[in-house]
Amino acid sequence: MIADRPIIGILFMMGFCLLAPMGDAAAKIIALTTPMMMLLLARYAVQAILPVPIILASRRQIGMSWRILRVILARSAVHIAGVATMYTALRYLPLADALAIAFVYPFIMLVMGHLFLGEQVGIRRIGACTFGFAGTLMIIQPSFAAVGWPALLPLLVAFLFASLVLMTRQIAKDYDPICLQAASGLASAVMLLLLWLAFHNLGVADLQITAVSGLQAICLILIGLFGTLSHLSMNYAVRFAPSATLAPMQYIELPVATSIGWLIFGELPNGLAALGITMSVASGLAVIYFEHRALTRHKHSLQQDTTQA
Repeated sequence: MIADRPIIGILFMMGFCLLAPMGDAAAKIIALTTPMMMLLLARYAVQAILPVPIILASRRQIGMSWRILRVILARSAVHIAGVATMYTALRYLPLADALAIAFVYPFIMLVMGHLFLGEQVGIRRIGACTFGFAGTLMIIQPSFAAVGWPALLPLLVAFLFASLVLMTRQIAKDYDPICLQAASGLASAVMLLLLWLAFHNLGVADLQITAVSGLQAICLILIGLFGTLSHLSMNYAVRFAPSATLAPMQYIELPVATSIGWLIFGELPNGLAALGITMSVASGLAVIYFEHRALTRHKHSLQQDTTQA
């Protein structure tokens, strides 16, 4: 077992927050013109293939116990459902809107981490998470009246991804993250191919595999690349830090997504949104400060105990 190292976990989670919106943006560009099966297969095929040279070069141990295999299969199914739901939401909602609604999931992650994994949830973590969510509401004010039922999709995404993080946390310290990346990508790709074989004759457009244009090909590669790197960052993050520590850090993803939405899709945040971005970033920085101070106190306490002994 690997001991928690919260600062390293936070840094990896920051990498996730920078990379994940880029993959979502690539998906949004072609979401209306590309079957969902194509988006998902590209996402997981790259994830399965990209780590292979690293695994072979470093001779990593790819064998796993039945417990780890069961968790990988379950989390792969949950991840497919979450990504498919998010891509569907992006067909109807602006990038930042979809993420803003989905950002109830750090709260879900805090509660589930406490209930199912016994993780400690201190008042400072709850405060930082609440402060960050308040900033989220200021960045984008989602209107259910304007978009209708698709506005509910990110809520499902929130639950699925909170479950994914907690499932990853169960095996992250027992299995190499790069091997986990490849195994999860392979499991997901196989599941999707089995789904395609079973149902592609039904004529459902989103279950078809079709020829792609140049732009679609580029975006599909970017979906896989950014998705793989962000997923790997998340695997390392939960390997080194508990869910309750990482939850408020998620809010950094929102100003990143807002900036990408502005640059690519012309979605410019207003003054209130700028204040919300500041609050979201402050929430993440507060967690870093709290963890650094707690780690410093812990080291100081150990030094005192060693000296007294």
